[in-house]
Amino acid sequence: MNTPLSLITEIEHGNFNALARAITLVENDIPPAAELLRSINVEVNVPVIGITGPPGAGKSTLVNAITARVTAAGKKIAILAVDPTSPFNFGSLLGDRIRMAQQFNNPNVYIRSLATRGALGGISAKTIEIVDVLKAGGFDLILVETVGVGQSEVEIAGLADKTVVVLVPESGDEIQNIKSGLMEIAQGFVVNKADREGADTFANNLKKLVHQQHQVIPVFKTVADKNEGIDKLCDWLLKPVAADNSRRSFLLAEKAFKIIQHYRMANVDRKRLREEIDKALHKPGFNIYRFTDNWS
Repeated sequence: MNTPLSLITEIEHGNFNALARAITLVENDIPPAAELLRSINVEVNVPVIGITGPPGAGKSTLVNAITARVTAAGKKIAILAVDPTSPFNFGSLLGDRIRMAQQFNNPNVYIRSLATRGALGGISAKTIEIVDVLKAGGFDLILVETVGVGQSEVEIAGLADKTVVVLVPESGDEIQNIKSGLMEIAQGFVVNKADREGADTFANNLKKLVHQQHQVIPVFKTVADKNEGIDKLCDWLLKPVAADNSRRSFLLAEKAFKIIQHYRMANVDRKRLREEIDKALHKPGFNIYRFTDNWS
């Protein structure tokens, strides 16, 4: 069995098999995952980009277009596609890697799907840990595509250096969501499928909203399946993030909270919880609050 240090050495030399093994160990809390996480260099300066937005906005197609553009420039990219969790086996439901089949054999692309494991915003402690493992892999860019589930998408702010919210011209109602929370965490907006009617009007409304908030947030227009607008977006994605100690401490606090929450809850057996709930439901006067008071 590989030792943590030998695995890290292989990962740093670009060995995708070692990277896949390390991620599997970390994802499933298999020894020596804990030692591995405490030995890797998590301070590597690799831009981590969160791609989020409502279902149907074309996030996967956009990620595919970004990948093609980045690798054409000779750069290495890692993609973590965070899928909804199956409520029955807690595994990944969508398997977004299928949508990126043309990238599978590219030696400069590493793609991994990860289940949300019940995290509403798509960001679990495992997502954070796996991104830190990816940082050791010598990539020029790491993309994290999250489940589009509304306001809880703000959780990605605790993980990404830049968060991109992908919308489509028909997303007029999403403006309310943007006002409610996404504006606080977005470093950029992408109006995808910008060849559709109303795209210019929608993009202009977004720009006006950004200016009202007195923030410098770019709004990009793309047609991902035609590779339109991708170059300008990629140039911005790869641009280094200006040092901001207050934001850095916020990001690290969010990461620490997720990690602490995960390990404090580690002894809660969800399978046994369901079994006990099923038994309790057959007894008269079932009350969920009394049940949880007695749960151990």
